Amino acid sequence: MRPLHIALAALVAAVWGVNFVVIELGLAHFPPLLFSALRFLVAALPAVFLVGRPTVAWKWIIGVGLALGVAKFGLLFIGMDQGMPAGLSSLVLQVQAVFTALFAALFLSERPGGRRVLGMGIALAGIGVAAVDEGTGGPVLAFVLVILAAACWGVSNVITRKAAPRDSLNFMVWVSTVPVLPLLGLSLIFEGWDRDAEALAALDLTGAGTVLYVAWISTVLGFAAWGFLLRHHPASSVAPHLGYVQVKDIASAEDTTPLALGAGVLPLRECLDTLDQDSWVCWEYEKRWYPEAAGLPELLAAGREHVLRLGAPKQ
Repeated sequence: MRPLHIALAALVAAVWGVNFVVIELGLAHFPPLLFSALRFLVAALPAVFLVGRPTVAWKWIIGVGLALGVAKFGLLFIGMDQGMPAGLSSLVLQVQAVFTALFAALFLSERPGGRRVLGMGIALAGIGVAAVDEGTGGPVLAFVLVILAAACWGVSNVITRKAAPRDSLNFMVWVSTVPVLPLLGLSLIFEGWDRDAEALAALDLTGAGTVLYVAWISTVLGFAAWGFLLRHHPASSVAPHLGYVQVKDIASAEDTTPLALGAGVLPLRECLDTLDQDSWVCWEYEKRWYPEAAGLPELLAAGREHVLRLGAPKQ
């Protein structure tokens, strides 16, 4: 992928990362299926009257609308409403990259390379660890629902790749028209008219803000950019850019306080050696969460040198 496209994928990842926190806020105001329906209603209106006629066949619009809008987001919102934390949901949902690669291999004849297969294996192992932990201390059903949401996202990615819409914004706006009525109907059946009406009557600025963010920023702009990337690159190449692994260097297994770059025992160089050339690395400064951390100015020079050494070609 070209650097500009990688930057776009990173921007989408950031927008969707914040989206999980916004969803959690929204679920405090709305039942999950109603919240998802409002998301797509606001994404579709009034934009559908401004983007022109659909540029792809209706079968692709309906397919993505059902797989992404009804199945993926319906399952995700219910899972989070049933107790899956925003951070863990964000992590677990990234197994969509594995499902996308699998479905792309089956239906699009796209074969991932050896390194990508290895990376997917490591990702699945990580999800397995999370599943064991959730099984002993969290809501198992909610965890399973988010896994199913990731599988539905993989289906949606493959359909979008197959559709190859010329205008991603037009495509996403029309896709957003599909889930509204099914989600509203499911909400009335399972959540009830009284609960939905109560949530709408209590609408405040925070609730409205969550709907606007998930509708316009996350759905319309985020998925329009995502569709653009899928049109230009194989699905198995695009999907991994959504996920990232956050590594905190530590002194030992017993002392897990984050340390400055290079001050811990983790084999960071060996980890980087497993990445594709298109991968990206971000150094985060987290004094906000760790007030005892040293000041940024005194860490910059040494941190830069350490990052450069980590990324240097192997001899």
